[in-house]
Amino acid sequence: MLRKKGLIALSMVCASTLMAETLTIDDIDVNASIKTEVIKDIHGEDVKSADLAEALFKQSPSIFIVRRSGIANDVILRGMKKDNIAVTIDGTKVCGACPNRMDPPVSHVLTNNIDYITLQEGPFDVETFGALSADVKIKTVEPTTGFHGDLNLGMGSWGYQKAAAMISGGNDTIKFLLSASTESSEQYEDGDGNDFVGQIQREIDAGKVSPVFQFQEKYKDMDAYEKNTLMGKLFWRIANNQELKLSYTANRSDDVLYPSSKMDAIYDDSDIYNLEYVAKNLGNYAKELTLQLYRTEVEHPMSTMYRVKGASSELTHALTTQVDGAKLKNSFDVANHTLTVGVDYSLRNWDGGYYKDGVALAPKYFHSIWDVDTKNVALFVKDKIALGQLTLDLGLRYDDTSIEVANPAQPDNDYEDLSGYISGTYQMDADTELFAGFGRSSRVPDAKELYWISSPMKKPDGSVAAMTIGTPTLDQTVNYEFDVAVKKQFENGDVKFKAFYSMLEDFIAYNATKKMNRYENVDATVYGFELSGTYFATDALSLEYGVAYQRGKKDDPLEGERGTNMPEIPPLKVTSAVNYAWDDTLNLRAEFIAADVWDEYDAENGEQEIAGYGVVNLKATKAYNNFELTVGVDNLFDKTYAVSNTYKDLILLPTANPDDSIILMNEPGRYIYANLKYSF
Repeated sequence: MLRKKGLIALSMVCASTLMAETLTIDDIDVNASIKTEVIKDIHGEDVKSADLAEALFKQSPSIFIVRRSGIANDVILRGMKKDNIAVTIDGTKVCGACPNRMDPPVSHVLTNNIDYITLQEGPFDVETFGALSADVKIKTVEPTTGFHGDLNLGMGSWGYQKAAAMISGGNDTIKFLLSASTESSEQYEDGDGNDFVGQIQREIDAGKVSPVFQFQEKYKDMDAYEKNTLMGKLFWRIANNQELKLSYTANRSDDVLYPSSKMDAIYDDSDIYNLEYVAKNLGNYAKELTLQLYRTEVEHPMSTMYRVKGASSELTHALTTQVDGAKLKNSFDVANHTLTVGVDYSLRNWDGGYYKDGVALAPKYFHSIWDVDTKNVALFVKDKIALGQLTLDLGLRYDDTSIEVANPAQPDNDYEDLSGYISGTYQMDADTELFAGFGRSSRVPDAKELYWISSPMKKPDGSVAAMTIGTPTLDQTVNYEFDVAVKKQFENGDVKFKAFYSMLEDFIAYNATKKMNRYENVDATVYGFELSGTYFATDALSLEYGVAYQRGKKDDPLEGERGTNMPEIPPLKVTSAVNYAWDDTLNLRAEFIAADVWDEYDAENGEQEIAGYGVVNLKATKAYNNFELTVGVDNLFDKTYAVSNTYKDLILLPTANPDDSIILMNEPGRYIYANLKYSF
């Protein structure tokens, strides 16, 4: 297993010596529209940690975090997660290798490398494979002309340390960017003062969790994680209307602790290779031609090494995944139409197996995901029609997907689908905008849902057996959805209201009551709304606010069950913030994030009631010449609370009594941090 830590360390030293500045993209409009939400300047604003899930949770009312560790957390958007939302990083598909979601796609890019993020909710993206109910488009910082740089040094509670640097330079022909960072943290403590070890011990003392899942004595003081990253970009303007973009990103995470799971990640490595060629104004029917080729690779071994259970015999589950992708698209204008046509291709390989004390288990029990290839070829077309105050958007996509598994005992699968949407945006007047749309989208089952085989377990008679958890006969999930929205601009602010009604056909749910083939198709309905806006009381004082609410029901109970609540549908969430610009150099911000009691949940599949909460975060930023100092405190009143539920689709710590609730992982308590940035 080849590691590239030496390269990262050397590049970190070089980049730290040169330093860099916050970069922006001048030729791309990234303003939010009535259909999308844009979270800007992640690189410049979110300095607390590299964890993107936390940044999104704080800034968008529609997003919840799935807390697994101090870093590498997952997100829920509109009550959907994992393959039900599509995540792309600069247009590339990055898939986690861990079937237990220890390395979700959003964990393979760090906040210090991100310029902005576009959240597109609903089935209104025909360019991206598997954008069932929403897609998250992450755009990293790009090179600029001249020579610029910044250096960030951060520290925080529980021994958090970070150093990040970026340099960018060049001219109108050649531009480059180099970014590198390193960070680490001890185990955070919740509001009760329990670190990771303490949260597990709390459940052991209550008789809920076996002591074999506690950390060994020699590992109890381990850091929660160490993470290093390197990103390099080279842009070459071949001609006035042609540009070639090359980029490479490496992420290296070591010893990431997951206290609510049975295993921890020994390391998590990812590499993103990306090539883009853009040509503009080649002719009447080639307004913008884009070719993209990419490869993403993830390597993820997780192990019981640090737990009491692993002292006598260590079990390792090691997995790799790779995505090769290509996209060719062309845009052109015909009368009042702007047309985009293209072809999209991706091939994902996913492979994993079990090792005992470093030796692969017998072939009968070795594989967890047995060398699965998911190949997708798609054609898509979009049309934007300008009709005065009304703009119509139409899209159509045809997908042909084949899934092949190397295990001769498991069947291959093939899927076809025609998806699309029609939507209209009406500019009622200069201050009022209306939107309505209907779409159909789909996503195929992944290799875990189809073919996953559990680790071997001893039966009461002493024999060993492994269970096939995946269900190889699953149908793809189809989403039929209506969306409406209104946006109103006032003299001193704005307000936006969005609502959706989603009818899911063959939603892929987890059935914990079954011994084998636990994934099951079921029809379901999810609906909800979001209200958000800003208010400028004075030139210096402003208010941001947001409210999001979702509900979901299965049409029928799963086999052997009685309940119909959809899993992972979070409760009502409220976000608000007050900003005050004391002068041109001092900015103050106070945030309030709250959620109602999580009392609508899928109890038969491991979920439980979670108390409501409200937390206050404070931040101040002071600029002086080329320096900028940010200080802040999150969870000011040191509240003890949890935000993510315990759906058994994830393997969490088992309870001694099956009727007991699974361990909830609490959020960090009071967290104080500071970041010093030097720019030139």
